[in-house]
Amino acid sequence: MNSKDLLEQLHRMERLKDTTRHCYTSGGRHESVAEHSWRLALMAYWISDEFPNADMNKVIKMCLIHDIGEVFTGDIPTFLKTGADETTEEDLLFAWVETLPSPFRTEMRALYDEMRARETVEAKLYKALDNLEAVIAHNESDIKTWLPNEYDLQLSYGYDKVDFSPYLTELRDAVKQESLEKIAREGSGH
Repeated sequence: MNSKDLLEQLHRMERLKDTTRHCYTSGGRHESVAEHSWRLALMAYWISDEFPNADMNKVIKMCLIHDIGEVFTGDIPTFLKTGADETTEEDLLFAWVETLPSPFRTEMRALYDEMRARETVEAKLYKALDNLEAVIAHNESDIKTWLPNEYDLQLSYGYDKVDFSPYLTELRDAVKQESLEKIAREGSGH
């Protein structure tokens, strides 16, 4: 990518730093989409030894690009996002991807298609980590920021995404245990 195009795209992606998610950080401010994506990529790196047959470079790329569509639509929490919202985000994302120079246009489109199909171990890993990072982040936030439906989500969300991996299922169980402890300690008034 030439320097002018690179700068243009970096400026566009900077918006993810200011695009906030529903979740709060442990410091009490809204988490940004960029922060979520960064920690998701870090998680993929740190579990790479558990998945020696997976292309973890690809998983990390998936983690880094998975929420780029939110540059165009903002973040809509998963429990509020409709099929129409998903279609709008995907249409805007793919229109933008088509403006990228090769080889990024082709590679990113292929990654998005693989992520949507969720048939490869890499795509399954990215999606499992995406769900896991969300519940981990909620455990770190002040319980006063949780919506009523999030008490149940903290105990169930993402299990369907980790069930292909005993390691990730064990991690999800550990996150659930943290949630139960947090609810018992801080959530008596919900």
